[in-house]
Amino acid sequence: MKTDKTQVVVIGGGATGTGILRDLALRGISGILVEQGDLAHGTSSRFHGLLHSGARYAVKDQAAARECLEENKILRRIAANCVEPIGGLFVQAPGDDPAYVDRWVAACQDAGIDPEEIDVQELLQANPVLGTNITRAFKVPDAAVDGFRVLWGNVNSARRYGAKIMTYTRVTAIHQSSGRVTGVEVTNQLTGAKQFIECETVINAAGAWAGEIAALAGLELKVIKDKGTLVAFNHRLMNRVVNRLRPPGDGDIFVPHGTITILGTTSMTVDNPACSQPEQSEVLRLLQIGRELVPELENYRMIRAFAGVRPLYQPGNAAEGRAVTRNFALLDHQQLDGLTGFVSIVGGKFTTFRLMAEKTVDLVAARLGVNKPCRTAEEPLTAPVADELLQRGKKVFGIPGAQKAAERLGDDFAKVVEQAEQKPELQKMFCECELVSLAEISHVAQDETCFALGDIRRKTRMGMGTCQGTFCSYRTLGALAKYDRFAGNHRAYLSNFLQKRWKGIRPVLWGQQLREAQLSTAIYSSLFGMERMK
Repeated sequence: MKTDKTQVVVIGGGATGTGILRDLALRGISGILVEQGDLAHGTSSRFHGLLHSGARYAVKDQAAARECLEENKILRRIAANCVEPIGGLFVQAPGDDPAYVDRWVAACQDAGIDPEEIDVQELLQANPVLGTNITRAFKVPDAAVDGFRVLWGNVNSARRYGAKIMTYTRVTAIHQSSGRVTGVEVTNQLTGAKQFIECETVINAAGAWAGEIAALAGLELKVIKDKGTLVAFNHRLMNRVVNRLRPPGDGDIFVPHGTITILGTTSMTVDNPACSQPEQSEVLRLLQIGRELVPELENYRMIRAFAGVRPLYQPGNAAEGRAVTRNFALLDHQQLDGLTGFVSIVGGKFTTFRLMAEKTVDLVAARLGVNKPCRTAEEPLTAPVADELLQRGKKVFGIPGAQKAAERLGDDFAKVVEQAEQKPELQKMFCECELVSLAEISHVAQDETCFALGDIRRKTRMGMGTCQGTFCSYRTLGALAKYDRFAGNHRAYLSNFLQKRWKGIRPVLWGQQLREAQLSTAIYSSLFGMERMK
């Protein structure tokens, strides 16, 4: 069995896990991150993309509200290419309790948030899609955030300082001796190869799978698995994030992202951490509630539905769903269970992942005798793209293509522009919906974590636009055939990728989306000789 050695093994490749790896690396602590699938394949890419101001939690959870506000400011500063600072609105509609408004305003002010009431007519002029029955509206500093970009910013930053990543690798055992962790045994999901990683500390940042990881160490950790379903519309319905001004519930957030809008979410306790199948009944419920703010909602085309599992934590499991705090818990199993070198971080929000990482690494660093302070709130994930470089990019990719590529690639943008300048064939746009060039696809395909078309999608957004991969998937696979990792069964590659796209399309199959789905089926059934997708 192959062996490796590091100071810390981080289990979980979401925002929190990659944030922890980056923090470790910046403090000079060697770390290896182990993820059972691709990075960002779980909860960190299956949420509404809202960078919280804290206003949503101000009434119920002041601690979470303050943390969200502070981390909102930090992420705008260190991850500017990942954040769209569009601002947010909280609006009151008929049926919403008027008394709640005053409580909410007071709670926001107590948390340091300053909600600014605006004229309803001004609101409707700027956002005509909203219903005219809105009675009050307030501005808050919400924003939209791209979870994929943030996560890859963490990874690339950590790598620059020597950290390692192992994807498609499952932890199968946690070794310990005399009450102390000594290492982990892992299995490569693609090859079956086993490996032992010797370490001093294991950080359990596995999200919805945190309980299963703790069980490998002989510990019990009860994580509440809360499934949330969302719907993506092929329109930018409004100019700001719009929240319903009432206690948090289903279908009360609209978040614009670029040219689309996401409506969410539902809340349902599930047993399976991998339960990410959206149901049509959930979509219909979201539409029913969403129409209370956007009366013509059903007339706008939906691209897909998707779902993720929130890993919530409350000692004693005294509550479920929305009754559970959105704050996070750092569990030191040396104090709780007598096992030295094992730490779990559970709960929290995407907005607070950096703070969660900081608190976790503070604890681990102290145990390892490292006294270097956290730098993740000051050091940007990527350097700003120089204007001269952006102008060069516009000449080869066009204005919108260069802007999108610069946002997605960050520090790697210069390398991709140079390659496209030298080889004009790389300038071809393989995904017109998201403006992803062959140069960008070829660049990310060389990353050691890329093994499937889905990995390319998460790194570039190829296949995430209007056509949902109908055209760009086979173009991309053809271009990647020269790489050994993509030289296998092309039919299987395509089928796997398209079925995962269809997983989100099926619950919204009516109207324009149904017509396009029929076109997609015809293309792959007739031109490519593939069976009809079921």
